[in-house]
This record gives sequence, C-alpha cells and structure tokens, in this order.
Amino acid sequence: MTARALDELLAEGVRGRTVLVRSDLNVPLEGEESSLSVADDGRIRASLPVLEKLASAGARVIVMAHLGRPKGEPQEKYSLRPAVVRLKELAPFTVRFAEDTVGESAKQLAQELQDGEALVLQNLRFDARETSKADSERQEFAAELAALTGSNGAYVDDAFGAVHRKHASVFDIAERLPAYQGDLVRTEVEVLNRLTEAPQRPYVVVLGGSKVSDKLAVIENLLRRADAILVGGGMVFTFLAAQGHKVASSLLEEDQLDTVRGYLAKAKENGCDFILPTDIVVAEKFAADAAHEVVPAHDIESSSFGDAGIGLDIGPDSAEAFAQRIHSANTVFWNGPMGVFEFPAFANGTRAVAKALTGSDGFTVVGGGDSAAAVRTLGFDDNAFGHISTGGGASLEYLEGKSLPGLTALDR
Repeated sequence: MTARALDELLAEGVRGRTVLVRSDLNVPLEGEESSLSVADDGRIRASLPVLEKLASAGARVIVMAHLGRPKGEPQEKYSLRPAVVRLKELAPFTVRFAEDTVGESAKQLAQELQDGEALVLQNLRFDARETSKADSERQEFAAELAALTGSNGAYVDDAFGAVHRKHASVFDIAERLPAYQGDLVRTEVEVLNRLTEAPQRPYVVVLGGSKVSDKLAVIENLLRRADAILVGGGMVFTFLAAQGHKVASSLLEEDQLDTVRGYLAKAKENGCDFILPTDIVVAEKFAADAAHEVVPAHDIESSSFGDAGIGLDIGPDSAEAFAQRIHSANTVFWNGPMGVFEFPAFANGTRAVAKALTGSDGFTVVGGGDSAAAVRTLGFDDNAFGHISTGGGASLEYLEGKSLPGLTALDR
C-alpha cells in the first residue's frame, strides 16, 4: 500500500474536522532559560505550508511536536513556547498553545478550536509514553492524542526529522486515525530517492561532522553508489590515522581505524574515489580566538603546537579541491560541516563547500542537521540549494537503506 497524500485528505474535505499534524518544531534556541528565542527558524518555516493548507481549507489543526530530549518530564528549557511564538509571527492564521500534551489545557483548547485555527500541544516528550519502548504505553498515549480530534479526525505526518523514530506520535497514532503523508515528508522521500535509486552522474558525496561512528552505515551504502566521497570535519582525522599519519591532539576514534581501512579498500574495489584533505587548519586549543596555522594533512604535528595541536578545519588547498570536485558533479549530497564553523576562523572550509554547492549546475542536497544550520549561520539563502533537508538523522538512515517506522506506518 502506498501512503495517502495530503491532497487526498483535502479532496475529502476537512472543514469542521480536527486534523492532528505531526510537525517538526525541534529548533535550536538561544538566550537565557527565562527568555529563550529561536536561533534558526528553518524547520518552522518548512512546517508552515502544510499547516496553512489545512487551516485555509477550514480544518481545526492540532500540531504535535517535540524539542530536545527532556526524558519524559516537563523542563522549561525544552518548552515549545519559543517555537510557538515564532510560528505565530509567521502564520497567517490563529495559533494557540496548550500548556500540556493531553491534559486539561489541551482538551479544553481542542474543544474551543475554530475552523481555520491551529493549536500547538506542549512538547510531546514531556510525557514518557511518547518515546517508551513498551508498545502498550505508546499506544495508550496515541489513543489520548487521537481522542483530541473527536469523532471525525485525521492524522498527517509532516515531520520528516522524526520518521526514523518508533514513537507514539509518529508510528502508533497512524493506527488510530486515517493517516496521510504531509507534503514535506513526500518531498524529502522524493529527493532521497533521487540520491539512492538513479542519481545523475558524476555523483559526489561530501561528509563531515565530528565522528566517523555517526556515519558508518551511510558510508558503507554510499560506497556502492557515489563516484567520489569527500571527507572533512572531525571525522577526517580517523581516516588520516588509518593511513598511518599522526594527528596530534585532533579528534580520533581509535576503535574505528580498522573499519575505516576497510572502507578505503572497498572504495577502490567499487571505483569510488575517497578524497581526503591535503592541508589542515591546526589550532593551539579549541577556542574561537586560538592561534592557528595551516599544515600538510600528512604532517599535522609539524605545526608550531606540536602534538598538542588540534585540527579544526580543512585547509585552503583542500577547500579549493573540494569545490572543483563539486562543480564537476551533476548530483551532490552534503552532510556535516568541514570544521568548527561556529568559530569564524575555522568556518572557511564549510563556507567553501556551501558556496560551491550554490554555484553548481547539478542537483544539490544539504542533508539537514548541522549542515543546514551551517549554511544559514554563514549567510547563505536556502533557495540557493536544490534542497535542504529538515531531517539530519532521518536522512542518513534513509540513505543507509533502513526501513523508517514513520514511513512504514503511513504505508499500512
């Protein structure tokens, strides 16, 4: 069975009906705990079109979402209130906020909801049943969420960033209500299918971030599909060490050295170029104002900081080489920054990759998470890329070839 699309629900008619929407409002916050605000509203903006479609069609929309990992109990620093404040600023319809998930506030406001209005429930993860390993507990919570919709409700999953989780609001709820796939989820699946099924070649993958262990399965899968894999970020030092180079005090996962050597060998067998940086920006310490210099990647300890040096970015020669490889590609997938982009002195590698993607004539995909945060932090326009994913972990698991619970639930 193929998932039913949002347009099918709209064609059935939603005026006067209550529609439960799983959105992704898991946004980064900034400021003091008493006055937190949204640091990057990308996911809120991405969630808005489906909510607006439903509201303008006369639906009474109840939005479910999570933020952070509060471990089953209310914590003010994980409240969805700042996200709702931003949603209210962006939305052309009335948005209300419940102080709980399925308690008295949620029940009362759900009953008072009018056609074309939206109600956002408090962080779902304030209730331990949302993420419970026990099917019965998740199903109980899903039943209480579904009850908020009354007798003729429906469910729309528009939170691609959560579809890899077997949670009550993602998996179990689809058994309680007629379930539909939101436009955001549908677009994400279509984009990722283009990367896995028949990518236009040359197909270049750019991987960064801190740890190799976070991307083991996706590397394994992409080795068989990509023409080239460019490696940067903290994970590069495990690759360099696997080739026999010393990496000073840079991030290193020694337990992954044999695995990485295996990947390098498999890449050759599959005709996939594994491209590592030729130069590294090494710092005296992990700090924004740290003294730093560029050294050859094969001789990191040649810096004036010796074996105390820490690699915090790919060097300028590597950034140029990566950009050239990106420009020659017809399909590019990028996941993970090239360095500590939060520190201006170590953001140049990440900036170079982002700029190369914006100048590419090929199909470019930024794989969510830190990569999406980086392009916005560095001032790039979302529209300059082919697609910016809203689901870092979900995107990677899809590319690994895993079955994602939120997607299988909609196919039932």
